[in-house]
Amino acid sequence: MGRKKLEIKRIEKNSSRQVTFCKRRNGLIEKARQLSVLCEASVGLLVVSASDKLYSFSSGDRLEKILDRYGKKHADDLNALNQLAASCFNLLFVGMAHGHLNCVKLVESIDDVSVDSLVELEDHLETALSVTRARKAELMLKLVESLKEKENLLKEENQVLASQIEKKNLEGAEADNIEMSSGQISDINLPVTLPLLN
Repeated sequence: MGRKKLEIKRIEKNSSRQVTFCKRRNGLIEKARQLSVLCEASVGLLVVSASDKLYSFSSGDRLEKILDRYGKKHADDLNALNQLAASCFNLLFVGMAHGHLNCVKLVESIDDVSVDSLVELEDHLETALSVTRARKAELMLKLVESLKEKENLLKEENQVLASQIEKKNLEGAEADNIEMSSGQISDINLPVTLPLLN
């Protein structure tokens, strides 16, 4: 009889979740230790619990030294990617501003670029496009919200004006009723002569 396959989703019960966290954290640290021993690799591991407790493991070197090595190794890559992204944005906006002519120039300058660089450029352009779309959606949502607020203000103002008109109409109707009533009263108060019966 084998172990039951566990569905990977959040464990709802707090005590079960804490027990699973401790067991799996210890298992992960053990796997990292084995990897470092078997392969002579420098392994650094950081785990932050839901209660913001920090657990760390490092083999051979201190964790800070491993992180510094990681930062130095990838700093050049990150700088190159940032410069490439900036040039992509510039080319994108120049292409949009100057139209087809600059797009043709861009295509001509791409002839000397490697496939890997073009793939990176495409990824950056897709990222820029998704960021632009997200910003556009955000601005559109803000615009819709402001229009809804204006609509609510106009509705309130419309209701106030409608109540004022209704009040004026009621006052006018009461004035008309008073004039009619006073005319009817004066008709009623006219002297009436009746013949006297003997």
